[in-house]
Amino acid sequence: GGRLVGESAVKWRKAAFFCCWRSGAWQMGAVICRLCSSSMSAADAFKKHGVVPDVVPNGPSKLVKAVFDSGVEVDCGNVLTPTQVKNPPKVSWDAEPGVLYTLIMTDPDAPSRKTPTFREWHHWLITNIPGNDISKGEVLSEYISSAPPPNTGLHRYVYLVYKQSGKISDPEHGHLPGNSGEKRGGFKAAAFAKKHNLGDPVAGNFYQAEYDDYVPEVYKKLG
Repeated sequence: GGRLVGESAVKWRKAAFFCCWRSGAWQMGAVICRLCSSSMSAADAFKKHGVVPDVVPNGPSKLVKAVFDSGVEVDCGNVLTPTQVKNPPKVSWDAEPGVLYTLIMTDPDAPSRKTPTFREWHHWLITNIPGNDISKGEVLSEYISSAPPPNTGLHRYVYLVYKQSGKISDPEHGHLPGNSGEKRGGFKAAAFAKKHNLGDPVAGNFYQAEYDDYVPEVYKKLG
């Protein structure tokens, strides 16, 4: 299974390489053409990669922009590495003034896409975000970077933004620190949205990643 997924990642990179060679889009040798485009909306990408229905019943119409300090950006299922995404990204979306939002980052492929026993393992949860200023939101689950176990292939890491009708609270969930994996597994983004009457996500995006040599560092942090 892991070998086949690894081969699919290689094929994906070759396809992206060819796409950008055709378009002439290069910057310091790195591919900069995008998978998300007018012909591939967030909703289309969610369906193509099974995020619909694995995570949410309906995909978002708009994109979440998430850019990491390593220089990479989340782009409709592109393949990134745990090393590249170890720090929280800068996240933004088209927000309405005066409206509160919820941001969720979740992995439906824990411990593997083939056997997702812990679906979903959520990595980040912030509620009551004014506009798209996540620094002013209420952090329920602190950021934990991608740490897919070895030999489990590619995992999908999904960003979802929900529009709130007002301020929400969830004492049952409480506050989960970034140095523990307790209570992270078995989370359901759709169930959380239903619990708080959030409806379907208004924006979203996702990337894929598999094990690399940074993952053991994450495990050490989690104890």
